[in-house]
Amino acid sequence: MAGEAERRLRDRLARLKNVPLLGGTRLDAEAKRLEKQLADLESQPSDDEIWRSVELARHSERPYTLDYVSRMLDDWVELHGDRGRADDGAMVAGLGSLEGRTIVLVGMQKGRDIQERTKRQFGMPYPEGYRKAMRAMELADRHGFPVISLVDTPGAYPGVAAEQHGQGGAIAASQSLMARLEVPIVACVIGEGGSGGAIAIALADRVLMQENALYSVISPEGCASILWRDSKEAPKAAAALRPDARHCLELGVIDAIVPEPPGGAHTDHEAAARMLGQSLRNALGLLDGMSGDELRRRRRQRFRRIGVFTEALAEAAS
Repeated sequence: MAGEAERRLRDRLARLKNVPLLGGTRLDAEAKRLEKQLADLESQPSDDEIWRSVELARHSERPYTLDYVSRMLDDWVELHGDRGRADDGAMVAGLGSLEGRTIVLVGMQKGRDIQERTKRQFGMPYPEGYRKAMRAMELADRHGFPVISLVDTPGAYPGVAAEQHGQGGAIAASQSLMARLEVPIVACVIGEGGSGGAIAIALADRVLMQENALYSVISPEGCASILWRDSKEAPKAAAALRPDARHCLELGVIDAIVPEPPGGAHTDHEAAARMLGQSLRNALGLLDGMSGDELRRRRRQRFRRIGVFTEALAEAAS
């Protein structure tokens, strides 16, 4: 797809440069525009690079939330349960110290083997998980602790029981709560950021994304199944969705990209944790000194600015 677009631009540019105009001038402005488009296209990740990011985001040895917690935080105390129904294994919540600063951390947790993956629901929370996260965030707001959110989920759990327990309402309630918090919130997509299950804990003042993470409204496989009735077309869907970090930054969905060790975060957990910890501290530093009202106002403006729309006026048929 990118190769065809590049070829077309080069062909147009070559033809344009050979078109003489009055007085021997050329279409300089148009040529410069095409050259800029070509430069932008060449700087973009290729379709293969986008799919490589998808594979790395799902790598079985990639660090999960608790891997980062054990390396970044001191005095970690995990909270369990939503004080209503159950404790959800896919969602982690607790308090810890980041470089001497008490913070509340929430995040999704996947499993390494089949037993843990079953316990953790493959990182897909039930409503109880989001309510546990909300409980932790309310605690942070009450005591003035910043909130750090680590996002890594294919999406909220899609089962019948989750719907019966109020999955959609829990996701909406979590976003509503985060919009009201008067403490700094920094979220980072550390693996998969899938649909409403991800945004439920990512409505933050600063949204970061690791270099090889992905963030999208739907998985590439789900998109391919809808558009082409074939999940094997997932690489093609990923190329269209552009869920990689560089495109998300370009679209304004995230604020910064967190670097990873060469080859991906799975190659060196310690180095990945150092890079993530530094990025989180830097993001929190940018929010220091802001009042609760200012944080809420800027947070809401940030998400209202995301997206592009145009107004089309229908002309009456003559």
